[in-house]
Amino acid sequence: MIRSHPLFRNANKWLDLQNQARTASWNARLRELARHRHFQEALNLYCQMLASGDSPNAFTFPFAFKSCASMSQPLAGTQLHGHVIKTGCELEPFVQTSLISMYCKCSIVDSARKVFDENPHSRSLTVCHNALIAGYSLNSRFSDAVLLFRKMRKEGVSVNAVTMLGLIPVCTGPIHLGFGTCLHGCGVRLGLDGDLSVGNCLLTMYVRCGSVDFGRKFFDGMPEKGLITWNAMISGYAQNGLAGQVLDLYRKMEFMGVVPDPVTLVSVLSSCAHLGAHTVGREVEQRIILRGFRLNPFLKNALINMYARCGNLVKARAIFDFDFGEKNIISWTAIIGGYGMHGEGEVAVQLFDEMISAGERPDGAAFVSVLSACSHAGLTEKGLHYFTAMERDYGLQPGPEHYSCVVDLLGRAGRLEEARKLIGSMTVEPDGAVWGALLGACKIHRNVELAELAFEKVIELEPTNIGYYVLLSNIYSDAENMEGVMRVRLMMRDRKLKKEPGYSYVEYQGRIHLFLVGDRTHPQAQELYRTLAVLDDIINRRRNDKDQERRNEELMTGIGVHSEKLAIAFGLINTIPGTEITVIKNLRVCGDCHLFLKLVSEIVDRQLVVRDATRFHHFKNGACSCKDYW
Repeated sequence: MIRSHPLFRNANKWLDLQNQARTASWNARLRELARHRHFQEALNLYCQMLASGDSPNAFTFPFAFKSCASMSQPLAGTQLHGHVIKTGCELEPFVQTSLISMYCKCSIVDSARKVFDENPHSRSLTVCHNALIAGYSLNSRFSDAVLLFRKMRKEGVSVNAVTMLGLIPVCTGPIHLGFGTCLHGCGVRLGLDGDLSVGNCLLTMYVRCGSVDFGRKFFDGMPEKGLITWNAMISGYAQNGLAGQVLDLYRKMEFMGVVPDPVTLVSVLSSCAHLGAHTVGREVEQRIILRGFRLNPFLKNALINMYARCGNLVKARAIFDFDFGEKNIISWTAIIGGYGMHGEGEVAVQLFDEMISAGERPDGAAFVSVLSACSHAGLTEKGLHYFTAMERDYGLQPGPEHYSCVVDLLGRAGRLEEARKLIGSMTVEPDGAVWGALLGACKIHRNVELAELAFEKVIELEPTNIGYYVLLSNIYSDAENMEGVMRVRLMMRDRKLKKEPGYSYVEYQGRIHLFLVGDRTHPQAQELYRTLAVLDDIINRRRNDKDQERRNEELMTGIGVHSEKLAIAFGLINTIPGTEITVIKNLRVCGDCHLFLKLVSEIVDRQLVVRDATRFHHFKNGACSCKDYW
């Protein structure tokens, strides 16, 4: 009777309003903490809310679930799920979607599906389907994502742009291209193709699935292009090894007035490293400084890698030592790898040890860098020590990439039988690089029998890799086994394999000068061949060269004059005496050119640097940094 009095009814309403106001205040603070990524503080605040006696509502839980998901705390998320049930909020769509997303982001996808299935209401909501589809995609559950999408369409649940943004990323490779194309068609039919975010997602899908040319057509046809669009296309080119297209599109982007961000510049620097485009790389560094991106660790590491791979190890080391922020494992790996590819293994080893002393725990990539450095420098025992330490001291299981370095290391030392036994004892399946390393060692040490075994294994794994066929052919040629050479050539012809044309280029005054084998198209061609003839004559006078008649014929006709010789001749003609000449070559330097460049470095008293398919060669005073093992 008393409680039904109007005075008490008004008091209860007032108390309810007070409780709602307090809950709203808690929710506002939770929202701000989650928005600023202060997730632990958000969960602490939620606990304070409960301790104060205030009750959460449907607007509280999404922020709490987001915090659990971001910190990957499934136990806390499960406890929150219990609170949802107790407060009767489980039917709220936003609570449902945040709960499904939390379980998916914590990799408990089956629990997310259980939440979805147990609530009949959620099965009719687009937002709940979207959350679960995105979760399947995040956890690489392609079939589950596709089946749920088909069920969604069959039951008449509407599809929106968020659905497409969750589903398209599940297409991660060429095998998924057909389904990705179907999704594109579905988006067009539903009128979603005009959505910029969907367009960006489709573009990323095409380049990730290897359909780069179609991706470029799609890119060119997009009526609106944002920075993300440009980045997607540039990154796609970079990920598919199309470095030249990256730089072309970057120039077009600049021309169109689109301002690049760190994502753009990382891809551009990666392409500069691939091409050896030193000048463009320096321009990008200046842009990084002007835009205030100096502290970005990804750009720092990309710069170290770019300068090292463009031959400027001094600049790479300067950036590592003095520039931009703290060193991390990627920075150490980049500089160690840089010294390794330049044949300065002792410095690479010293840096690796410094890294460990500094408290940085090496990962698999760091061990690849130091093992490769030991291999290039012939530091056999040091390399074997690191290989043993990987598992013993750091609990890292060696992968094929580590084994291939050790096989190369043993091969350099002439320990071919040990290398073969190591492959036989591998705890993982050997890949083409492992057998290829053994094949390369067989060429140096002229072991035809073991080479045939390695070749048989490597072409099972990489039947279209032309380099291995050429390597075996050269091994037979060195052994004067012409029957073997013919067998390899017939095998290549039957499999329709053609040797990749060799080319070299040198950068001069901001322009790339490209040369092919026997090239006579360059404006200075006559002068280049005259320079090579003079050098060859000097070399001939210094030593008894049984191949001189053949070399004279090459110079007369141009046939057989390898591209790196022409690039070096161009550098000698166009630069002042004493200037270092850096040449980039797409294939491995042959033995004849290697010897020629050693002798030329002594004749002209210059350092000649050639980056071939495997490493840098520094030719100086008649010797090479690779110590004639490459």
